Amino acid sequence: MSNTTLESSLEEESSRRSLANKVIEPQFLFPFILVTSLFALWGFANDITNPMVKAFAKIFITGATEGTLVQMCFYGGYCAMAIPAAMFIRKFSYKTGILLGLGLYATGALLFIPSTNIGEFYPFLISYFILTCGLSFLETSANPYILSMGSPQTATRRLNFAQAFNPMGSLVGMFVAMNFIQARMDPASTEERQVLLDTNPDAYSVMKSSDLEILSSPYIIIGLVVIVMLLVIAFSNMPKHHDRNTKLNIGPTLKRLAANPRYYEGVLAQFFYVGAQIMCWTFIFHYATNLFTSQGIAESTAETMASKYNIAAMMIFCVSRFICTFLLKYVSPGALLKSLALGGLILTVLVILLQNNLGLYCLVGISGCMSLMFPTIYGIALKGMQDDAKFAAAGLIMSIAGGSFLPMIQASIIDLGSIGPLPSVNASFVIPAICFVGIIIYGHRTVHKHDPEYDKAGGIPVAARES
Repeated sequence: MSNTTLESSLEEESSRRSLANKVIEPQFLFPFILVTSLFALWGFANDITNPMVKAFAKIFITGATEGTLVQMCFYGGYCAMAIPAAMFIRKFSYKTGILLGLGLYATGALLFIPSTNIGEFYPFLISYFILTCGLSFLETSANPYILSMGSPQTATRRLNFAQAFNPMGSLVGMFVAMNFIQARMDPASTEERQVLLDTNPDAYSVMKSSDLEILSSPYIIIGLVVIVMLLVIAFSNMPKHHDRNTKLNIGPTLKRLAANPRYYEGVLAQFFYVGAQIMCWTFIFHYATNLFTSQGIAESTAETMASKYNIAAMMIFCVSRFICTFLLKYVSPGALLKSLALGGLILTVLVILLQNNLGLYCLVGISGCMSLMFPTIYGIALKGMQDDAKFAAAGLIMSIAGGSFLPMIQASIIDLGSIGPLPSVNASFVIPAICFVGIIIYGHRTVHKHDPEYDKAGGIPVAARES
């Protein structure tokens, strides 16, 4: 072989390795940006909604358990639509799934208009359910779509990077909830509203209608924004290389997934993670409000302070996501997942035991441990799936049902009042603690059983070490 041929061969090999290690390849940059923007859109929907559990409970004068019907319908939509979404995407394409998801998202958001006019709780639950059916389509499409946009070696890092924009949307959602909903709603407490309902039903009805209009306005605006995004993606060229196999083949696909412990254990780990995330972000309001009112602070002021702690938690989550994405260059996903879940467990135990501001700080700090979990579990579980990823993604999206059912268990504990020497809101965090134990086990099994290609000594992928 001549020196020229050898040099050319070495240059081609170097170029191939460079592309293989590139998180975002140039030809995928524009579609990557468009799809990544969707992560912010559903982050907004998720985290403008978490504070609404308490807001709806005040407006309609319900307990914490009934208030979590918002979460049940919100995350129930994910669960109900995940399999139909996977079948639709497998039959058509990721792009078509995204367009349908955006259409349902906009429809659910705009249904807040008639729900407000009706003035009852249950029409809002229907609106949330339709909205999240759209989010289910978006997540079932966008997550594996991002994984497919480049080298498999950088797929988990790429998804972590895309997911880093999800908390940015979440921050905007929290900011809007605090400044444009909670701050503008009537400051009357639940007890004061009950007295008003008993003594002057007409005045209570006026207050309720005003609060519902305030609550609905951001959803209507985001519905219009989503319609614009739908039009942009509809008229953009998107990669189609992954749409080759349109046959459903559900039976053989399910058989392969059932034989893959890394996948089905990942679905369970994702169920635990989403449940822990929603519980920590939803009940930070109850935890902080209970803490501050016990210190003599008025309930409305305590709720405003709680919102600020929730935003602080999301900021920590956002910064931690970028840090963890960087660390994945040097540490295996399973090892980092296990370490952070252990940190989350320790902080949750402190949240349970402490009855002062330090406990609240620990609750905020849990977000730093959770930041890596969703995309990393997702990437580990779908590794090497190829065409099966379209259907397998549905199981991981269905696992978001953890955010539907687990908060109701925690809320039922909160409604007990107190448990021994602990306030019930503190004791209720035993449910997130159990979730973190499940995630620790999955991270441990990923390192020691599911991913033998990782260097056990350093946790660095062999392919990366050799390149």
